[in-house]
Amino acid sequence: MRELLTFGRMLRVHARLHGTRLGARDLDRELTFAAWNARACRLANALSGLGLAKGDRVAVLAFNCLEWLELYAATAKAGLVIVPLNFRAVPDDVRYVVEHAEAAALVVQDALLGLVEPILDTLPVPPSRRILFGKEPCPAGWRSYEDLLAAASDREPEVEVGLRDAWTLLYTSGTTGRPKGVLKSHEAAVLLSLVTEIELALHRRDTALLVMPMCHANSLNFFTSFAYCGAATFVYSRRSFDPEHCLRTLAEGGATFTSLVPTQYVMLLDLPARVRESLDLSGVRKLMISSAPARAETKLGTMELFRHAGLFELYGSSEAGWVTMLHPEEQLTKLGTVGRECVGTAPIRLLDDERREVPDGEVGELFSCTPYTFERYWKDPAKTAEAFDGGWCSVGDLARRDSDGYIVLVDRKSNMIISGGENIYPSEVEAVLARHPAVQDVAVVGLPDPLWGERVHAVLVLRPGAPFDERAFLEWARPRLAGYKRPRSVSLVAEGEMPRTATGKIQHKVLRERLVRGLEGGGRGA
Repeated sequence: MRELLTFGRMLRVHARLHGTRLGARDLDRELTFAAWNARACRLANALSGLGLAKGDRVAVLAFNCLEWLELYAATAKAGLVIVPLNFRAVPDDVRYVVEHAEAAALVVQDALLGLVEPILDTLPVPPSRRILFGKEPCPAGWRSYEDLLAAASDREPEVEVGLRDAWTLLYTSGTTGRPKGVLKSHEAAVLLSLVTEIELALHRRDTALLVMPMCHANSLNFFTSFAYCGAATFVYSRRSFDPEHCLRTLAEGGATFTSLVPTQYVMLLDLPARVRESLDLSGVRKLMISSAPARAETKLGTMELFRHAGLFELYGSSEAGWVTMLHPEEQLTKLGTVGRECVGTAPIRLLDDERREVPDGEVGELFSCTPYTFERYWKDPAKTAEAFDGGWCSVGDLARRDSDGYIVLVDRKSNMIISGGENIYPSEVEAVLARHPAVQDVAVVGLPDPLWGERVHAVLVLRPGAPFDERAFLEWARPRLAGYKRPRSVSLVAEGEMPRTATGKIQHKVLRERLVRGLEGGGRGA
């Protein structure tokens, strides 16, 4: 039957056509396309040899490293479903996902053993299918990753894997409760890769530096897009983001592209001028900013720092993939928007609570219809039905459309504050408060108020050494925000105390719960 090649089959093609070219690397080692394909085949055959069958789930817990690329490729070839685990999780979160996904195997990096050892005996994975890499000799109760590969064949697995078969089961970050498992097919990955290649004009000479966690949809989607067209993938394998090291890697590591969250761009821009000016960044040709609201000053500063690169911005989700894209030539004329629909996708619908389309300029819940939308939430038909309106999918984001068809994100529906009957979108308030010279980062939440129902509360991270006076800050906000939008109280926290997802999104629900507990305990909720 004629059909597009799955990722596993496409990797085999690249290994045959240009096997000696660099295919994958991290900061410590690299693989040609031929070597990458051979190791993926060995791993796929090793997993099958442990008794795993097509459709079984394989949970993976690791920092960013080259093994992720081997595991994604191996599961694609063997018809297995990979379940990436968040290395920032706590043991109970890991246990929930492994149990909920009914994982048949578990692959762990040695540096994260401490995260699974407290729960190991409660997990549904037998010892024969617990695989460890990064530590030799392998401790008792684990199978050695490298030993399994060494003993397995490098022949292509004899498993028929079709486009409609499932490949990834990504659990959302759980900002509104327990994470949901987003099941996506090989077809979704391939179609998203092709759309990305069109939107970014990718070429085999490109190299992607993947900084965001490999357990997240952003790095997964860009990895498949670059590798599918035969471009090289470079995993930034440091365990925490080091802005100076990252900038030097971009300047010296041969990368032509990277995708970062706004917070990471801010950290690059905050580096001393002597560091930024000493590096040749002319090889970086394309940049992506995504996963959280990007403020105008951050985007303008990024374009100044990377003068030879085009800055793209996208809006998307684990469920829907890329939904909109703002291109470099639109940044100055449509600053503040996230662009228009990606090529090959249906027009976005913005719907009110009765599922009626709202006029341009009004806020509605965003529903998208992309060819790579997820199949379903794993074992959750009720949430799946809630996410869809016919063929259109929503993850609860609110937006408005301008007269030119560009989309302006407003906030998540679950973050909305209702004060005195007025709807307040935290991101709009945050964008104003972030302009205060003392503020490095800000989150706005609604706290209980006996008169208004909720009051606006601002949580601030201050710039190092910046003076701050709460009363003066509230007065500064007075002429800049409508009365009902102004914060009535303020908390100060250190950067590390701001709860975030793996991709840097502030977890407003977690922050609000923490503040409410503080109020109930008799404090101000700070």
